Amino acid sequence: MIRRRPTQIFSLAFLDCICCGFGAVILIFVLSIDSREKEKVDALASLRKILAAQLLDIAKLKNSKEDLDRSNARVATLVTDTRLRNDSIHALLDDLDRKLQLEKRGLEAMLVDIDDLKKEIAARQKKPEMELKDVKPLPVGVPVGSNYIAFVIDTSGSMRDPNTGGLWAVAIRKIEEVLDVYPSIEGIQVLDADGRFVMGGGRNGGWLPDSPDTRQAIKSTLRRYNADTISNPVPGIFRAMRTLFDPKDENMRMGIYVFGDEFTETADPVLRRLDELNPADENGKRKVVINAVGFPTTIQFQFSMGNTGVKFANLMREITYQHGGAFIAVQDL
Repeated sequence: MIRRRPTQIFSLAFLDCICCGFGAVILIFVLSIDSREKEKVDALASLRKILAAQLLDIAKLKNSKEDLDRSNARVATLVTDTRLRNDSIHALLDDLDRKLQLEKRGLEAMLVDIDDLKKEIAARQKKPEMELKDVKPLPVGVPVGSNYIAFVIDTSGSMRDPNTGGLWAVAIRKIEEVLDVYPSIEGIQVLDADGRFVMGGGRNGGWLPDSPDTRQAIKSTLRRYNADTISNPVPGIFRAMRTLFDPKDENMRMGIYVFGDEFTETADPVLRRLDELNPADENGKRKVVINAVGFPTTIQFQFSMGNTGVKFANLMREITYQHGGAFIAVQDL
């Protein structure tokens, strides 16, 4: 029987092979490390280029955004300016429309005044016997039988001296002349054209006692009276009639003196209302005598067919004629 030699797995040759294998692996590993480092460097360089390009794109986008923001701001400014101009244009159109409406109403009022004046002229032509004779402006020739005197004074702009702002000096002088022809009366009062009591007395007013001090106070107050009124004395006349006249006082003989230059309404309603407030008795006499003094402000400086000064003169002539007084026309200021 043949004896065999025992087999050795880990021989020297096997170890040599293993060592060579490990050496080859190590060599491959070393070589592979160098190539990966190069790839990493190349990849990093590529990434840097890509990042630089992206940063450049971001900068361009940022600049574009800033340009867009500036453009949007300009557009917003233009829109705001356009809206403001549009609002201004609308406001201007509205103002023009209001002015046009005012002009239209003024024209309509002027046409009404012209029609009223035509009717009045036609009526006077048909009834010439109703026309009053011209009254000389000076002296003030008015009835002096009253024992209570009320002044109704237009204190609007046309009745004031533009140099001083106070009432025309001639108006104060005429008031003084009227006071002088009444040396002694029982009561006196002053109202403006709106019906306010110039000398006080509250809402309902009341007669002031006649005395030298009262007369001097009236003159002083009128010289510095600065409350403007409408250019129409009719409200003051009505207020004096309703507030100051006492129908229960049988001894009262009240006189009203109107000082003015303009009338802006229609005469017929005024005449009818005064006829109701101050009716005539069976003899045609009335308890309140109405006198008037007219000043030529509008007649001299702005005469026209619808002139308010002419309307005032015509109304006062008719009122004073019907209510037992006299109308005095002052020729010069």
